[in-house]
Amino acid sequence: MNRLAKLLSASVSLLALNLTVIAVGASKTYAQSSPTTTFTDVPSNYWAQPFIKSLAAREIVAGYPDGTFRPEQPVDRDEFAAIIRQAFDQPPVRQIESGAVYQDVPTNYWATRPIEEAYQQGFMSGYPGGYFRPNQPVSRVEAIVSLSRGLNLMPRASSAVTEPTVKQRTIPDVESRRATRRPIFLPLAITSLMQPLLTAKAQAATAPTVTPPTTDQQALPLNRPASLILSKTYTDADQIPQYAVGDVAAATKKNIVVNYPNPELLDPKRPATRADITALVHQTLVAQNKIEPLAEDLPANQFIVRIPTNNQNAQ
Repeated sequence: MNRLAKLLSASVSLLALNLTVIAVGASKTYAQSSPTTTFTDVPSNYWAQPFIKSLAAREIVAGYPDGTFRPEQPVDRDEFAAIIRQAFDQPPVRQIESGAVYQDVPTNYWATRPIEEAYQQGFMSGYPGGYFRPNQPVSRVEAIVSLSRGLNLMPRASSAVTEPTVKQRTIPDVESRRATRRPIFLPLAITSLMQPLLTAKAQAATAPTVTPPTTDQQALPLNRPASLILSKTYTDADQIPQYAVGDVAAATKKNIVVNYPNPELLDPKRPATRADITALVHQTLVAQNKIEPLAEDLPANQFIVRIPTNNQNAQ
């Protein structure tokens, strides 16, 4: 009888142990699959913390293996293309011809697919001669223009879209690579560590400027000319390249632009940081009604650019 009791007791203990192991295993699996939304270098009072937390929870952006996000690090064109791929699923508006690639984007490059899709969806274009310059930092105005054009915020004739010159060469199975859109499983921040240390210098061309800005923040009807909207909204509107005037105005009207620390200072030519890009992408998704806007009581709201309207002026 005692042997039977001991056997039953041992069986119960073994069963409990198995259930504990299963529970612990399930807990670890869940922890590994849950996205990280807090980072050691993004405190709760950091200006872009709500934007970063929101997109990290949706796995649109990710941190580094050391637990940091590096919000002040500039974003290169290849990483920007990868973030676009994670955030948006726009239908293609143009196609890369069979066998066409950028000369400086090898077929085995980590961001080849995101770059191709960012081009086909209308978000990004290359440079003359068939170059993409993947390791060139994205400026704030370039990021805003890319988001505006990819989402067609300012309708334009198809002929107005600048098409890159791409060298033609054959790539095996190029059609099968386009057939299925697969997500990127490597965190975007980790893949950016694979980028070369040296970045190509952009050959900046002098662009015409818009009408000199004024600091008078009077109410503006949203249907006023783009240059007037910009001059009344940004104190440095004269630094916005002429090609970007319409797109920046369209993005501004959609509350996509986020300026820290001064909402009236666009600083268009400054390289966009990871915090900048995260905030812009977040607001773009809000404008598309894809995600919820920030809670009204969050301090980050004060950096979202909003055009003064007649109603606001009356209040």
